[in-house]
Amino acid sequence: MPFRQLVALGLLCALLPLHHGAPGPEGTAPDPAHYRERVKAMFYHAYDSYLENAFPYDELRPLTCDGHDTWGSFSLTLIDALDTLLILGNVSEFQRVVEVLQDNVDFDIDVNASVFETNIRVVGGLLSAHLLSKKAGVEVEAGWPCSGPLLRMAEEAARKLLPAFQTPTGMPYGTVNLLHGVNPGETPVTCTAGIGTFIVEFATLSSLTGDPVFEDVARVALTRLWESRSDIGLVGNHIDVLTGKWVAQDSGIGAGVDSYFEYLVKGAILLQDKKLMAMFLEYNKAIRNYTRFDDWYLWVQMYKGTVSMTVFQSLEAYWPGLQSLIGDIDNAMRTFLNYYTVWKQFGGLPEFYNIPQGYTVEKREGYPLRPELIESAMYLYRATGDPTLLELGRDAVESIEKISKVECGFATIKDLRDHKLDNRMESFFLAETVKYLYLLFDPANFIHNNGSTFDAVITPYGECILGAGGYIFNTEAHPIDPAALHCCRRLKEEQWEVEDLMREFYSLKRKRSRFQKKTMSSGPWQPPTGPGSLSSPENQDQAREKSAKQKIPLLSCPSQPFTSKLALLGQVFLDSS
Repeated sequence: MPFRQLVALGLLCALLPLHHGAPGPEGTAPDPAHYRERVKAMFYHAYDSYLENAFPYDELRPLTCDGHDTWGSFSLTLIDALDTLLILGNVSEFQRVVEVLQDNVDFDIDVNASVFETNIRVVGGLLSAHLLSKKAGVEVEAGWPCSGPLLRMAEEAARKLLPAFQTPTGMPYGTVNLLHGVNPGETPVTCTAGIGTFIVEFATLSSLTGDPVFEDVARVALTRLWESRSDIGLVGNHIDVLTGKWVAQDSGIGAGVDSYFEYLVKGAILLQDKKLMAMFLEYNKAIRNYTRFDDWYLWVQMYKGTVSMTVFQSLEAYWPGLQSLIGDIDNAMRTFLNYYTVWKQFGGLPEFYNIPQGYTVEKREGYPLRPELIESAMYLYRATGDPTLLELGRDAVESIEKISKVECGFATIKDLRDHKLDNRMESFFLAETVKYLYLLFDPANFIHNNGSTFDAVITPYGECILGAGGYIFNTEAHPIDPAALHCCRRLKEEQWEVEDLMREFYSLKRKRSRFQKKTMSSGPWQPPTGPGSLSSPENQDQAREKSAKQKIPLLSCPSQPFTSKLALLGQVFLDSS
């Protein structure tokens, strides 16, 4: 399938019409308005409990009604929940939290932080909130979206992560100290997802700030992983970033690998990048050939393709949603229905599920309120309107409320067999699980915009169209407006070419003025043709050579590519213009 068609299919998953009348228990239909309000109530029960009992710590401990720092010390739940507030329509709280974060969050701290988690939760959350600020009624500063306090915070956080990428391979360490950089004794072993899950946030950051370093390091990491695949086209799940040798050679689509594949697809759509999509499609062939059995995906040895684990991991439930982004709807639905049977069996997805035995794996019986199956349901419902997907949403609301709701929020389910709870509420519950549930039941949400409405924004680099739809969710469900990447582009080549042209123009003007003064009494002016003149054969050849090397015409305006504008509206261009 041509790349542009794949891009359009990915964007159209959020644009297709819905079919109503989904059957429920005893033939009743889940009422979207009813469940939308139920989901909203879930959010505020958890969110208010965090504010009252846990802020400014990272996360809430719902059984003891207090808080603790988990991934750094960033008031993480507040950052993760910020764009969800707007999706639920709460602009006043969004505005308040923006002020709170500016006053309270400091990244210049002596803390060892996960490079992966800091990127997807903090950098991604801040970038998304920055791009949604104007829609939320925040008084944005001049130059937005190319400047703003949340953008500066996202850039500061991302710069704290850059030392992790300073390895011989360009693949990052898994942990970095935010004050001192990589610790001398830091392990060089990083999971595949921890290397390949940066292009969405870092390319967005580079586009908005004009600093290419973020996108550059993300692309190098992606390329190194691609070059490290086995002869049969598979990757393992942990690699030594100093030597490039695989440490864990189990290959699958789940934990340790998952969002690497996700970001190849989403990065391709976000950046209109054929190479990233080609990489994923090659992986997809190998995954189908070696890991897929009866619409389940097993784990295999990356070099031989022999089965190593016959388990389904809850993190793999993102895969049907990813398949929908490349238009593979039939396979996506079959796999989704397999996963849904596991949910029905336990009222949630256990971390590990033994497929042949049809039961949980010892010490992996928990469900920390993960979003992946709900995420896939949201994507597939936008693409198909299949009522089964609404049923999953209904079941998720009922299960989570019945099993995990406590006085101070919602608790991780430690064991789905007996419904024992654990004293933690992950920030992704508010960032992802609740958000995807709400969007599943809210067809009119601005996130689902089909391009019929948009905002025209004047930036220092020209007019920019925002809010037309086609949002790309990062792996923490923070939506990025793809049009924003074209608002602030001022390539160095363009800047230098304009400066060179202006210098050349004024130099020629001065030369011409002096020449005219000397020749005014001796007839009309003729262009000089001798050595060193602009029109001499030598300089004309040099000018032609320089012109051939230029990537773009002189004085061209940095604007959104025409094909990208069409893609935003869900249209496909098949010619090469």
